[in-house]
Amino acid sequence: MRLTDEEQAMLAGEMGEPRRWALDHMLKVGGMFDAEDLVPVSQAHMMADPESLGDAGASFLEGIASHPAKDRRVAIPMITDPRGVDLNHYSPLGQTEEMATIERRMIAACEKLGILMTNTCINYQTIMPPMLRDHVAFGDTGVVIYCNSALGARSNFEGGPSALAAGLTGRTPRYGLHLDQNRRATKRYRLREQPRELTDWGVLGAVIGRKAGSYWEVPAIEGLEAVPTSDEMKHMGAAMASYGSTPLFHLIGITPEAPTLAAVEGDKLPVEDITAADLAALRSGFGGRGDKVDVVVFAAPQLSIVEMQQVADLIEGRKIHHDTALIVCTSPSVYADALRMGHVGAIEAAGGKVLEGTCFYNQYAREIGEANGWKRLLSNSAKIVNILGGYGYEPALASMEACIESACKGEIV
Repeated sequence: MRLTDEEQAMLAGEMGEPRRWALDHMLKVGGMFDAEDLVPVSQAHMMADPESLGDAGASFLEGIASHPAKDRRVAIPMITDPRGVDLNHYSPLGQTEEMATIERRMIAACEKLGILMTNTCINYQTIMPPMLRDHVAFGDTGVVIYCNSALGARSNFEGGPSALAAGLTGRTPRYGLHLDQNRRATKRYRLREQPRELTDWGVLGAVIGRKAGSYWEVPAIEGLEAVPTSDEMKHMGAAMASYGSTPLFHLIGITPEAPTLAAVEGDKLPVEDITAADLAALRSGFGGRGDKVDVVVFAAPQLSIVEMQQVADLIEGRKIHHDTALIVCTSPSVYADALRMGHVGAIEAAGGKVLEGTCFYNQYAREIGEANGWKRLLSNSAKIVNILGGYGYEPALASMEACIESACKGEIV
């Protein structure tokens, strides 16, 4: 790979050991993907929850953080994905002191590196969303697909070490979605059924992700009759990335790189219809009316302030069934707003629990399920029901309104 003089100096260790490690790591990643050089990035976003890190990952971060401040500080704004432990609620959830200790070690190390502990997968709804053609190095598949598609920024799925390397150097290998040729449509879908509420958008994303089925496929989607809201786009992208490893899609006439089908070369592709039967088939794989519910979860992605208000309005003055738990996950910045506006109080008065800066599936979901006896889970997130089947749960999917009704009744309504 071609390196600038500054990059050569980093690789030679002239700018400290953390940046030497980072450059070396990026050469290995870039070499695997045939990158010709590195591209400057404006910000980095790292997954660093303790379930993923473990003791070895925490020790690695502490090693980087042990170097002098001038060597260890990140070079660009760097933020974090949801944590795995809400330190205000971990014991009642059934999380252990060992889990909390790894979390505290990770937080201390990240703060020494100058990383902003935003703890969110909805950074594009809270702080400094990237711009069109902005190169960034983001972790979390839901973050990447939203920023690539809705905002026209450019990022691959960065693993934790790669995101950290980008933060330390302000660069990432130029491959994949940083290149124009990999952002053209490779699949073309026409909608024959319109999504109407958040869960419908998630189901639509799941169907298209499953059909596309590869990181290297770029769906072009035509036939939408309305422009989605940020929350609708969020649910669709998160589900598409979860079911298909998809990092980029184009909504024809809506997303910034696709004013027309021809602009993304989708006019040359055969078209496949997405029908009501396709959407119904995906929903049919989950639990149904009358099934008992142990826990209702709103997470993956974390809730925006608008969603927090919707949940609070639906549940205010009601009580959760005594055999059912209600968990709501949001970012620290949204939590502060929701607390100020009374939404957190409304949810907790009904018996729900609002977790700050975590997300359900990456907070030791298997262990807390076993600790609380949770098996049957209900959510309005197509992403989370896809993931949690692998964690020992029996998940089901329903609208936000049906989730609240089910939480109060103790069974799927």
